[in-house]
Amino acid sequence: MAFGPNIPDSFRRAAAYVDRILRGASPGDLPVDEATKFDFVVNLRTARALGLAPTAEFLARVDEVIE
Repeated sequence: MAFGPNIPDSFRRAAAYVDRILRGASPGDLPVDEATKFDFVVNLRTARALGLAPTAEFLARVDEVIE
């Protein structure tokens, strides 16, 4: 299982920072940006190898399932 920031969303947010810098904003004046969108990924093969059996309710909350 992994729970982490959504990578494509992070790139879009970074592009907004680059845009602001190229328009003349000082990088030191820009606020620190935190991730707002996260993904929850489960690898079923590894879970089964560990003896775990995720329920359908659990898998319904997962963003991506790796078979």
